[in-house]
Amino acid sequence: MDKRHVFYASLASLLLVSCAPKQFQLTGIERTRVIVDSRYDQNPDEAAVKFLEPYKHVNDSIMGPIVGTVARNMHATRPESNLSNLLADILVWSGKDYGEDPVLGIYNMGGIRADLTKGKVTYGDVLDVAPFENKICFITLTGEQVLTLYAQIAHRGGEGVSHGVEIVATEDGKLLSGKLHGKEIDPKADYRIATINYLIEGNDGMPVLKEGRDIIAPDAKSNNTRFLIMNYFKDHQARGVEVDSKVEGRIKIQ
Repeated sequence: MDKRHVFYASLASLLLVSCAPKQFQLTGIERTRVIVDSRYDQNPDEAAVKFLEPYKHVNDSIMGPIVGTVARNMHATRPESNLSNLLADILVWSGKDYGEDPVLGIYNMGGIRADLTKGKVTYGDVLDVAPFENKICFITLTGEQVLTLYAQIAHRGGEGVSHGVEIVATEDGKLLSGKLHGKEIDPKADYRIATINYLIEGNDGMPVLKEGRDIIAPDAKSNNTRFLIMNYFKDHQARGVEVDSKVEGRIKIQ
């Protein structure tokens, strides 16, 4: 048993003893906020730095490799943002590797956990943006279901949607209109969608995605969104192109 396991076992035992109802009773709760910032770097503990050095080397060797460059600072915010647009576009772009040709990509705002800073992008940066084990998947929705999806996105104030989506909503979250690649949505037609497995389980306020059919949901680790994002960056890097994305009116609030 390593030290970490000993620590967890000791902590569990301590909690079991300290929480025994016959011996102790909670009388109050106190809390404080400790801001961890650059002040703690002014006087580093030499022993701690020396202890962490071999682990830092391993961490840097994994997180440090550059996968590409980004043309501007990118962040995720509703109703639309350059980063959420980019990630939804990457899902559509990735379809070719699965023999798929999706016309629409959906990436949830809640799954975007960091920004990208203009310049070089490392594996660690991508991992910060997409830390979860979400994997790409493909489903088919009818046009009627797509309009329901648009309405759910409008209700949430926006989500990551791919190029060609045109959603117009009110400030209180009601859908006014919705198009795809300049055309009205045909309620009776079928639309192939690229998204992530977390969303087709009905999560994040878009339950209509759970109604999708003809589901392709590969479960190998290589299908994780972080690897798809890296593939996209590496493809651009190989061609000498910076990754870029802009707000272009995919979701408008009136």
